[in-house]
Amino acid sequence: MHRDDLFLEFVRVVERAAIAAARTMGQGDRKYSDQVAVESMRKEMESVDIDGTIVIGEGERDQAPMLYIGEKVGKGGSPVDIAVDPLEGTNLCATGASNAIAVIAAAEKGGLLNAPDIYMDKIVVGPSARGKVDLNAPVEDNLKAIAQALDREVHDLVIIVLDRPRHERLIADIRKAGARIRLIGDGDLSAGISAAVVGTGVHAVMGTGGAPEGVLTAAAMRCLNGEIQGRLVLTKAADRERLKKMGIADLEKVYRTEELAPGPSVIFAAAGVTEGALLKGVRFFGDGVRTHTLVMTTVPHQVRFIDTIHAKDDPDVKIRF
Repeated sequence: MHRDDLFLEFVRVVERAAIAAARTMGQGDRKYSDQVAVESMRKEMESVDIDGTIVIGEGERDQAPMLYIGEKVGKGGSPVDIAVDPLEGTNLCATGASNAIAVIAAAEKGGLLNAPDIYMDKIVVGPSARGKVDLNAPVEDNLKAIAQALDREVHDLVIIVLDRPRHERLIADIRKAGARIRLIGDGDLSAGISAAVVGTGVHAVMGTGGAPEGVLTAAAMRCLNGEIQGRLVLTKAADRERLKKMGIADLEKVYRTEELAPGPSVIFAAAGVTEGALLKGVRFFGDGVRTHTLVMTTVPHQVRFIDTIHAKDDPDVKIRF
């Protein structure tokens, strides 16, 4: 990925997916919201100057009509591995809740782990606590380490956890240690980004979520100097066979940020669909559409927030700020 302006093409890709999804906000049909985001992102990818391969996408080829794992995207150029989540938080979009986003990450060939679509135990922290936590350690020990790294008490911490029955024990352990919890219905990727940005009031993300989202989170952590640790979780017998075929033998391995997203040059872009803690949602007005996008790169090491007005092609258009 040698082009300095390639990140702008990915901004365009996530903006189009976010706009398409936002038009379905609150309609109660999560599958349709996801479908339009996927279709819009795939169409926009056709004009990007890359020889792209989807390594994290909508699933296997027989399960997904487009943006499936292994699909080639782009119109030619440098070989690039692509990870996408056209609509992270399909339920959030369908119900009009906060923090739905459209996401893409890219790196050189081999720069993003081709993670299986299964669960992953995760812990995500920001730069201050990087290297201080251990996924295999007790919850209380990790909370003490995070608090010490941030020069505060455990009871000052806010930990985001997906609101799922499988997290009953985790939630009890966090509460017993004295930290506060913010339960979310969906969107552990956007939560992970919040944990790595100072001033959001979020200090860590803990719990089990999707492994593909773990890779996308790792791409973001590479840009934000945060840390994710993850361990694959088997929930059915078929998972073990799938991992063997992918060459994954050590089921207890804890993957670090640099193993999930090892590429030296990483691009991460996310556009807000609904209003969120970091990104504003898509806003429609009479003369156009306004989007809010986060785009980050490791080379050069930059973080940009881009506020874009997509004005109608009309000589009498009125721009609103």
